[in-house]
Amino acid sequence: MSHFRFSLVRAILLISNHTISEYLHWASMSISPADALRSLPSGLRDDLINAYNDIVKNYAERRWEPASLNGGKLCEAAYTIVRGLADRNFPARSNKPRNMVDACKDMENEAAQPRSVRIQIPRMIVALYEIRNNRGVGHAGGDVDPNEMDATAVLYMGKWLVSELVRVLHTLTTAEAAEIVDALIKRQVALVWSSGEKKRVLKSGLTWKKKALLLLLSETGEVSEADLFRWIEHGSLAVFRRDVLRPGHKERLWEYDDKERKVRLLTPGIQAAEQIVHEHSS
Repeated sequence: MSHFRFSLVRAILLISNHTISEYLHWASMSISPADALRSLPSGLRDDLINAYNDIVKNYAERRWEPASLNGGKLCEAAYTIVRGLADRNFPARSNKPRNMVDACKDMENEAAQPRSVRIQIPRMIVALYEIRNNRGVGHAGGDVDPNEMDATAVLYMGKWLVSELVRVLHTLTTAEAAEIVDALIKRQVALVWSSGEKKRVLKSGLTWKKKALLLLLSETGEVSEADLFRWIEHGSLAVFRRDVLRPGHKERLWEYDDKERKVRLLTPGIQAAEQIVHEHSS
């Protein structure tokens, strides 16, 4: 499974001629997550982000069929956006074309648009829509039952689509766009209890590093050192910085700003935290 996941991510990223190392490099963001996709109508923006959030949530909970089903909604929102770019007019909400394959094929005729809008995004939509409709997910009689491999494909194709749309709309690098998309995710981590400003890791026996990863996964964007220390209930702030925050920073699991006292989960940290969730949710 891990080999499949790595190969899939690498294949997707090579579409834009970027290596894995380039993708995992964290560049400074030129726009904030709150500004991402702001050029879209609010309803259309919500359709895209909510569909992707549902994919991430269901995948984290190992609910393979719902995770894959939400891929269809994401495809409809993504198609509506590229169609709107070509028409220079965005609809208020996502629309489902009568024939998704033909509609995406027609995008190739939009010579004024960049290749990503004309070809790469539409072809990814078609591939994702095929999994949703003809792999035993959207309809009875598909070739296979809903499974982790298909849900993983939906997850990473979905992230590529949203990241690429952010990149195109804001002229960003792929790394910047991916970082913004990660910050947009509203993760509901089953192993973390939340109430108001309180958070607790429910699974006992985890290391401080694993607890920190889960708590950071449950948040979007930066977390103050004070909040993380309070949630994790470590006995000493000085020791927490020495044994947890700084080593995790060196491992590139998170970015720890020693001056601002802020912590932000990085892509390797997200992957490590999601693995913890999978291991303890099965």
